[in-house]
Amino acid sequence: MVVCVCNAIREKDVREAARCGARSACQAYATLGRQAKCGQCVPFARAIIDAERAAA
Repeated sequence: MVVCVCNAIREKDVREAARCGARSACQAYATLGRQAKCGQCVPFARAIIDAERAAA
């Protein structure tokens, strides 16, 4: 599933960034060499990161 249309970031990418230590959407995007543009994806990315951290 696509999380960020602006940057073509997929859910699996955000999950992997969270597993590598990203604690926020901005950190996850930076890990991927990108940054949020319009910001509509940030709440969804944050929920994915929170779910990954809870599962760890």
